[in-house]
Amino acid sequence: MSKPLILALSKGRILKETLPLLAEAGIEPLEPLDKSRKLLFETTLDNVRLVILRAVDVPTYVQMGAADAGVAGKDVLLEHGARALYEPLDLNISRCRLMTAGIEGVTPDRARRRVATKFVNIARRYYSGLGIQAEVIKLYGAMELAPMMNLADEIVDIVDTGNTLRANGMVARELIADISTRLVVNKASMTVQHARLGPLIEQLREAVTRRSGEATGP
Repeated sequence: MSKPLILALSKGRILKETLPLLAEAGIEPLEPLDKSRKLLFETTLDNVRLVILRAVDVPTYVQMGAADAGVAGKDVLLEHGARALYEPLDLNISRCRLMTAGIEGVTPDRARRRVATKFVNIARRYYSGLGIQAEVIKLYGAMELAPMMNLADEIVDIVDTGNTLRANGMVARELIADISTRLVVNKASMTVQHARLGPLIEQLREAVTRRSGEATGP
């Protein structure tokens, strides 16, 4: 019996939006994911298993070959570097923006800034590209507090509606990247398991295309 394909999924909002796409591709877990403490799940396809991970861990599992493919946000992939990964498909879900933000009405220094973010690598590349000397402070949450408490001049964070920023007297400033959820594949698996991964990718591509057509409508 051949080794099953392992598909790594990101917990949270991405998982909820990914499962319907997988179902359209004929892949469904055999038990409810939200009622189990398990992390590895059998599916309706004998040769496919799902593993549920923190989003930041998905690229590592795929890169190192522990998973053949994975689903992760583009923000996570940019931060990770996505080495040894193919990115064959934009799933067009969990869309948002990665932006800089700061206190409304405050103009940041053009040459030097203290920046709070969990996207340390992205922030360093971004500010370096602008010729700005940035002291990057790694935080794991409540980014809006950093400028309010004079810990940072600016933050780099995911912006969806912008409501949290406005509620804390902040505004979004510069767009770093448009973010959506991507399917990534281990390069070695793409070669060795192409006969099985290829059809899976195409089924997901068709599901994404159908959804896009339904969203635009006649």
